[in-house]
Amino acid sequence: MNLRSIIGFALLFASGSAQIHGQDGPAEVEIKDVRAGGDQNKRYFVIRRPGEPPKAGWKTVFVLPGGNGGADFNPFVTNIARSALPEGYLVVQLVAPMWDAAESKNIVWPSEKLRVKGMKFTTSEFFAAVRAEIAKAERLDPRHVFTLTWSSSGTNGYLLSLHQDSGVTGTFVAMSVFQPAQLGSLNRAKGHPYFLYHSPQDFIPFAQAESARDALKKAGALVQLHSYQGGHGWHGDTMGNIRKGIEWLEQQVKAK
Repeated sequence: MNLRSIIGFALLFASGSAQIHGQDGPAEVEIKDVRAGGDQNKRYFVIRRPGEPPKAGWKTVFVLPGGNGGADFNPFVTNIARSALPEGYLVVQLVAPMWDAAESKNIVWPSEKLRVKGMKFTTSEFFAAVRAEIAKAERLDPRHVFTLTWSSSGTNGYLLSLHQDSGVTGTFVAMSVFQPAQLGSLNRAKGHPYFLYHSPQDFIPFAQAESARDALKKAGALVQLHSYQGGHGWHGDTMGNIRKGIEWLEQQVKAK
């Protein structure tokens, strides 16, 4: 079984209970299935509670799912919007495009340094296109632009925080590797808040999260490393712990 399959199985299993819960619960959110610029490879979902945006604009959480990054994670991500976030948030779920069947088994979210045969854009370019389209359609709060990534998408969570024009103000990375060679300079991490979420039982060594914490702090970032039990995947009070991470990011933004 390849890495993508292992990660996908673990996370789809974790999201299964969230899917059942979401279907049983009331229809508290609206979901739009969109293609940025009409490009079928730039698929994303916009999930929100009904109502008008706050005066300061919508806070946003951009979610790049782990595993295969596919649309099947929408029930889990919808449950985040319903159960883990307070009112006033838009949740935007990007869907990983499948460029090459063989290479995409291991590289789900390609970047400039980690490319896939046939790819037409990087994950950062995909994110930029979606964010620009959302900003035209909705009034957004520029102080609260967070990303939530895990496992296969985690590296791009770090990358987006380091892109000068991404507009990301807070980064939540869970159960992911930390590969400095893929990131380049960490200078832009100074002052940026990172909430890291990792299990000591994960097959990805906990030391990777510790290395991320130490390197980012050395670069002047604000870092909180939260451990949980259960190994790779979303275990325990998943929605409660996601909420804690988002609340911590909000506190750091407020303190600036």
